[in-house]
Amino acid sequence: MTRDSAAPRQAPPPEAAPRPLATATTRPDTGRPTAGGSGTAAGQPDGESGLKRGLRNRQMSMIAIGGVVGAGLFVGSGTVIRSTGPAALLSYAIAGLLVILVMRMLAELAVADPSTGSFAHYASREFGSWCGLAIGWLYAYSWWVTVGLEAVIGGELAHHLVPAVPAWVASLVLLAALTASNLIHVAAFGEAEYWFALVKVVAIVAFIGLGLLAVAGLLPGTDSPGTANLLGHGGFAPEGWYAVLPSVLTVIFAFGGAEVVTIAAGEAPRPAEAVRKAIRSTTARILIFYIGSIGVIVTLLPYDRASVTASPYSAALDALGVPQAGRIMDLIVLVAVASCLNSGLYTASRMLFALARKGEAPRLFARTNARGVPVPAVLVAALAGLLTLASKYFAGTATIFTFLLDSTGAVIVLMYLCVAACQIRSRMRAERLGRTPAVRMWAYPYLSWTVVTALAAVLVLLAFDATTQRSLFLTLAVTVAAAGVGVVRQRRARRGAEAAR
Repeated sequence: MTRDSAAPRQAPPPEAAPRPLATATTRPDTGRPTAGGSGTAAGQPDGESGLKRGLRNRQMSMIAIGGVVGAGLFVGSGTVIRSTGPAALLSYAIAGLLVILVMRMLAELAVADPSTGSFAHYASREFGSWCGLAIGWLYAYSWWVTVGLEAVIGGELAHHLVPAVPAWVASLVLLAALTASNLIHVAAFGEAEYWFALVKVVAIVAFIGLGLLAVAGLLPGTDSPGTANLLGHGGFAPEGWYAVLPSVLTVIFAFGGAEVVTIAAGEAPRPAEAVRKAIRSTTARILIFYIGSIGVIVTLLPYDRASVTASPYSAALDALGVPQAGRIMDLIVLVAVASCLNSGLYTASRMLFALARKGEAPRLFARTNARGVPVPAVLVAALAGLLTLASKYFAGTATIFTFLLDSTGAVIVLMYLCVAACQIRSRMRAERLGRTPAVRMWAYPYLSWTVVTALAAVLVLLAFDATTQRSLFLTLAVTVAAAGVGVVRQRRARRGAEAAR
C-alpha cells in the first residue's frame, strides 16, 4: 500500500511541485519573514517532517469527493426545499458557485505551496503567525465538535436500524473504530474514505439515473410528472424569491469539507498534482451531485409534501417504488456520517500537527510514530469528540452540547474569507515579483474581490437572521479569543527574539 520508509523518496516532476510564489515564509518564533521554501515551517516538505506520503491518487480523488458530498446533502436538503420550493436549485447553484470560486483560490495557493497546514500555513505566511494560529485552532476546534456530532448522529441512525443497540453505545463503537483506523496508517484512513466516498457516489449516481428515467417517463410503472411539480404548486419560487438567500446560508454549510483535500495533499506522493486534479473536478461534482439530485427531487415531488421535508431522497425513492427506501437511505446516511467522522479525525489531527510544527501548538502534537501517524494529535481529536458526545448523552442538559455546536457554526465562512484574503495578498506579491502562478484564480482581481464581498454579505445575513445570530456571535467570540492569544504569543516571541540579539 505504501512505500517503505527506508526507500528513497522520488522527487516530483517540475510541473507537480512548482516553486512557491512567496520569497519568504514565516518564522514560527517571531512571525517575521525568513527566507525559505514551502512545506512545513521548518522548511521541509511534509514527507520529511514525520508524516508519510501514503495516500494514493485514487484515494485523493475520493477524499475530494467525500469532502464535497456529506450527510448535509441527504439530510439538510429537505429543509432547503421546503423553505424555498423548486427555487432551491438556485440556492444550491449560488452557494455552489461561491464554493467553486473559493476552491479555485485555494488551488492557486496550494499548488504553488502544498502544505499539511493548508490555509493556516498561508495565513501565517501572509499576515503573521497570529492569523495562522487563530484560523488553525478555530478550524481544528470546529472539527473536534463535528467528530462528536457525527458520532451522535451515527449512533442514533444505528439505533434506528438495530433498536437493540443503545444509541450511545453505537456512537462509542463508531468513534472507536474510526479512531483506530486513523491510528494505523494514513493509508488506512485513505482506504476507509475511498470506500465511504464510493458508496456515496454510487448511491447518488443511481438515484439521479432512476430519477431521470422517471422524469422522462421511461421507468416502468411511473408516469412523467412534466413540469407539474416545478411550476404547478405556487410557481418556481412559491415562497418568494427572497427565500433563496436565507437558503444559501444553509447550503454553504453543506459544502463544508471541500477543503480537506488540500490538507491531505501533504501526504500524497505528488501533492501539487493531486490538489490540482481534485479541486479542478470540484465543479463537476457540485453540478452533478447537488444540482442534479435536487433537480430530480423537485421535479418528481411537490416541494411541500411532508415526506420531502423529512427525508427527500427516501420520499423520491418511495415514489419510484423502490422497496425499503427508508432503510436504504438510513444506511447511506450512516455511511456519509462515518465518512465525515473519519475526515474530521484526520483533518483536525493534521491541522493540530501543522500548528505544532510551527510552534503554535504544544510540541507534543508534532510527534509521529514509525508509520508517520501523529498519534497524540489523533488521540486529542478523538478525546474532544468523545467529550462532545458525552455532553449530549451524559451532561444532564443540552446546554453544553448546544454551545459547542453554536460556537462553531460560522467557522466555514471565516475560513473561506481567510483563503480569499491570502490569495489576494499572495497574488499581489507575485505580480510585483513578475511571477505567474501555475494555477490562477479566474478574472483576478475582480472575482477575488467579488468572493470577499459575497462572504461579507453572508456574515451580514447571518447577523440579521434570528435563527443564526447566536451561532454567529458565539463563533466570532471564539475567533476573537483565538486571535487575541495569537497576537500576544507573536508579540512575546518578537520581544524574546530581540532580547536574544
